[in-house]
Amino acid sequence: MYFLEMNDWITRCKERCAPLTERLVRARSFALVTRLESRVRALSLGDRLIFYVLAALVGITTLSALYTLEQSLLVSVPAHGGTLVEGEIGSPRFINPLLAITDADRDLSTLTYAGLMGLDGSGNLVPVLAESYTISPDGKTYTFTLRKDAKFSDGTPVTAADVVFTVGKAEDPGLKSPAYADWAGVGVEAVGTRTVRFTLSKPYAPFLDVTTLGILPAHLWQNVSDDEFPFSDLESNPVGAGPFVLSSESRDSSGLVSSASFSANPNYPLGRPYLSGIRFVFFSNASDLTRALSNGTVESAYGLPAATTQGSTKTLTAPYARVYGVFFNPSQNKTFAELPVREALSLGIDRTNIVQNVLGGYAEPLMGPVPPGSAVHETPIPSGNPTENAAAVLEKAGWTYDANARAWRHEKESLSSITIRTSNDPELKNVAAAVKADWEKLGISVDIELYEPGDLSQNVIRPRNYEALLFGEVVGRDQDLYAFWDSQEQNDPGLNIALYANKTVDALLEKARGESSTAARTGDLQQVEALVSADFPAAFTHAPEFTYTVPNALEGITLPQIATPSDRFASVASWSLVRDRVWPFFVKSN
Repeated sequence: MYFLEMNDWITRCKERCAPLTERLVRARSFALVTRLESRVRALSLGDRLIFYVLAALVGITTLSALYTLEQSLLVSVPAHGGTLVEGEIGSPRFINPLLAITDADRDLSTLTYAGLMGLDGSGNLVPVLAESYTISPDGKTYTFTLRKDAKFSDGTPVTAADVVFTVGKAEDPGLKSPAYADWAGVGVEAVGTRTVRFTLSKPYAPFLDVTTLGILPAHLWQNVSDDEFPFSDLESNPVGAGPFVLSSESRDSSGLVSSASFSANPNYPLGRPYLSGIRFVFFSNASDLTRALSNGTVESAYGLPAATTQGSTKTLTAPYARVYGVFFNPSQNKTFAELPVREALSLGIDRTNIVQNVLGGYAEPLMGPVPPGSAVHETPIPSGNPTENAAAVLEKAGWTYDANARAWRHEKESLSSITIRTSNDPELKNVAAAVKADWEKLGISVDIELYEPGDLSQNVIRPRNYEALLFGEVVGRDQDLYAFWDSQEQNDPGLNIALYANKTVDALLEKARGESSTAARTGDLQQVEALVSADFPAAFTHAPEFTYTVPNALEGITLPQIATPSDRFASVASWSLVRDRVWPFFVKSN
């Protein structure tokens, strides 16, 4: 019965709507169109063909003009998509911010993990996992509030307990973390689930930089012992809150990681990265990496000369926060205790030649301990002939040159030969050769001894077993020079490899560490630069430039001052290989 009534209702609706439907579908004609059609039909076949061609041209031109107008009004914006293939020397072992010891380790850890603070593309410290922070008036207490939406890549929230756990492990001497020196003695406590408080024994202005340490998820790591930490499955399946997530890795026949693929982390607190992924391919040496970049196997790589740049790539540069030089050890060579000797050896180096001809122009000559890229004014490079300048200093101090013995003599002292010890690194080998040539022009015989990095650190640097050491100091973005030049840091594990002692410098270094004012701290460092430069504890040579070759299509990349190569990823969430064109009103304002 119900279906019969419905059919009857539908029939009545059709009958009532029929007149309206007929009117809507009835063909309509317009007078202007009708007249145009009649006139076109009146034309001859040839004239009609010409009319149609002209009409088509007018239509195409109009559409083209409208398209051009539209394109001129649209703006280009980054879009999600694309994978960057990067080549790197070395193979990662620890994708873990507490254990990372190599550049490859730090690169992968930086992409996987995030800290309370992080770097932006300009080198400024910005909150990442933190929403905000406060510093007590005495500079000893730092309180951070975590973002409500901060999550690890497995979807679990980042809490104050995770921060406390991570810092606790960094401070654990049993773990032997490279981060131990940064965190030793720092008090940490959770104040609720989203608030964490750090307490310092004395003010330390660079502390915010320390809080860039990647945070581990406590719920996954808390039952892993110190001995098991390096071998945990979480090393190959890491869970962090960084911009990318490790999706897969491949190993070669020896068990070393040969490639690693990362995908964008949708939970990243600062927003999902534009790149869909980054794939790393690892090489054993620079030659193989250069070849891979040239033939397109990889698209990007750092630390290679610009000569490797092809038409599809570009090379970006940034200042390195590190200084290189020959550090003198007076305990191994007594003549180095004499200021004129150290000064002459420093002035005798042709830094312009080293920068231009040895380093290809990708460095800046240096005379002092502070790297370029800061507000500190660098000590100027002396003009004139380096050899003549050096000889003049020695002669003024009463030294004379014995041509027969090929030695400089002063009373009972003699300077005839120097042994430079350095790393078996192609760049350092070439710099050492240039220094050797310069000092031999001064009449001093020079021997160069090369060591593998581990051997150099363990058997040369730590026991201070050298008279002259060509080495680089990673000063860092905070430019805290305390570990390198304070007199209390002369012995291992201190980094005062020149065994330098100056009470005024000690006081300035300690004062700079506690300065809350950037201007005051810069003033302290300026005095340190002047005093150390005048004492010539080392013959500083140069500060290298960081070079990074990337595809021309990669946009949104900016490089800050580089302390370690992983700093190149400071703006990685903004990098893009794909672009869209949209109307301006669809573009989000910052």
